[in-house]
Amino acid sequence: MAKHVGVKLPDDLIKVLKKGTVGILATFSEKGLPNTTPIQCVYPKGTESILMSINKDHTGYHNMVWQKKIMLSFLDEGNVAYSVLGRAGVVRAPSLVHPLMNIVRIDIIDIKSDRSTLTRIESGVRWGYTSWEAEELTRGLINELKELAATL
Repeated sequence: MAKHVGVKLPDDLIKVLKKGTVGILATFSEKGLPNTTPIQCVYPKGTESILMSINKDHTGYHNMVWQKKIMLSFLDEGNVAYSVLGRAGVVRAPSLVHPLMNIVRIDIIDIKSDRSTLTRIESGVRWGYTSWEAEELTRGLINELKELAATL
């Protein structure tokens, strides 16, 4: 059963976001079609915002620029299970790391806990890099998010 948490990121979610995780971004198109996509370049900006990097040509990016409201879902070890409703705004286009990536800030509107009374999240999505170039790009994007989180 979902439980309202508030507008500030809980400590356990901040910890998971800082260590690195995959969130599922949910958006809707102008025609009302839903779109979801995994996002691994996310980082907390304080307790009331999340920064993320996304390809400027991605359907999810176009939807969020049009509609502004998005939902991010996070499931990870330690029974971390949250859905974050937020308002998206582009803060850097393009990214300093890659010209096809843009940086978006999600200002939190509401957070709900998705923890179940019947089950426990033991592990989130686990992923690896397809090449050293992919690892270098992802690390660069995450570092850009960390820098922006401290200065924006």
